[in-house]
Amino acid sequence: MTFPQNALWKAIVSDVPSDVARLGVTDLSPFPDVQQEIDRRKDSGERGSLGFTYKDPATACAPSRSFPWGRSIVVAAVPYLGQGDGPIEDAPLGTGRPVARFADGDRYRDVAVVLDRIATVLSEAGWRTEAVFDDDRLVDRAVAVRAGVGWWGKSTMVITPGFGPWFLIGSIVTDATLPLTTPMSRGCGTCDACIPACPTGAIVAPGVLDARRCLAAIFQGRGSIDRDLREAAGTRVYGCDECLVACPPGRPALGILEATATIHPRDILTMGDAEIDGMFRHWYIPGRKARFVRRNALVATGNGGHVADVALVAPWLETEDAMVREHAAWALGRLGGEDATTLLRDAAAREADDVVAAEIAAALQS
Repeated sequence: MTFPQNALWKAIVSDVPSDVARLGVTDLSPFPDVQQEIDRRKDSGERGSLGFTYKDPATACAPSRSFPWGRSIVVAAVPYLGQGDGPIEDAPLGTGRPVARFADGDRYRDVAVVLDRIATVLSEAGWRTEAVFDDDRLVDRAVAVRAGVGWWGKSTMVITPGFGPWFLIGSIVTDATLPLTTPMSRGCGTCDACIPACPTGAIVAPGVLDARRCLAAIFQGRGSIDRDLREAAGTRVYGCDECLVACPPGRPALGILEATATIHPRDILTMGDAEIDGMFRHWYIPGRKARFVRRNALVATGNGGHVADVALVAPWLETEDAMVREHAAWALGRLGGEDATTLLRDAAAREADDVVAAEIAAALQS
C-alpha cells in the first residue's frame, strides 16, 4: 500500500512503525452495502444472539452519525500474536487452546497504545481526535477494508499481508482532512481453507457466517448451549481460532512462535464468581455473570474425557442455577464411570426442573 505523502501523515507513519501496525485512511462516507447485508442477516436469523453493530446498523454503517465533526478515519491493524501463541502440534480439533489467542490477556491494550500515538501526533498539530475500537458505533472491518489495511476474507475476518487475520482493528476519527489510502485489490482467490476448518460449519458461504453455529458467538451468548453443538465445542471455553489457524497468509506469523498452555477448563470450575469476573474482565460475558463462563467450562471439561474430573463437576449438579446444573449433567454423562452414574441417579430423584431432569435422563442413557 502506498501512503499519502503529506507532512501530517508522514509524521503519523514515522511514529507508528510497520511492525507495530498497518495503517490506512478512509473518509466517513456510509457503507450501504454493509448495512444491507447486516439487515439481511438479522432477517434470516444468521446473526444469532449477537448484538454489537447488529443493534443499530444504520448508525454503525454511517460514521458521520456518531462523528458529525469528523473528516477522516485513520485505521490501524495491530497484530496481537506473542510468544506462547504458536500452534499446538498434532492436537486433535477442539483440544488445543481453551481460550482464543485474541482473548488470552487484554490484547486490546496494544491497540490503545497505538491509537494514543496516532492521536498525539494529530492533537499536537491542533486537530480533534477520538479513538474508536471494539465499539458498536462503527463497522470496523468495513472501515479497515476501505482504508486498505486488508481484504475481507472468506472467513469474514479481515486479512492483511504479513499478519494474516491475527490482528485487532482500531481507529482514530479526526477532523483533519487526510489523503485517502487505496483499498487492496487482492483477496483470497481460490483458497477456502477456513470454510472446512470451522468445527460447526458456521461459515455457510464465502464471507457469510451463521452466528447461531459459531462457537465464538455461542460462548458469549446467554442460555444453554445447543446440545448438537456441545461436542464440537471441544475443550474450548472462550473463542475459537480454527478458521484463523487454517488461513495460509497467517501461518508464517503463527509458525515462528512456541506454544504454551493457557488456563485449563477444570481450573475455572474451582473459581468463585468474583475470581472469574476479575480474571476474565476483558472478556465479553453477558451481564458479567460467572454462570456463563462456568457453563462453557462444564462443556469443555465433559469433552476432556478425564474421569478424574467427575469430582470437580459434581458440586455444580447441586447448584441453585438450573442452567449450570443442566450442563453439569451433560458433562457427567460425557465423563462416565460409576461415580458419575451415582451422582446422576441421585440428582434425578430430586430434580424439579423439567429441562435439567431431561438432561439428567439423557446423560444416564449416554
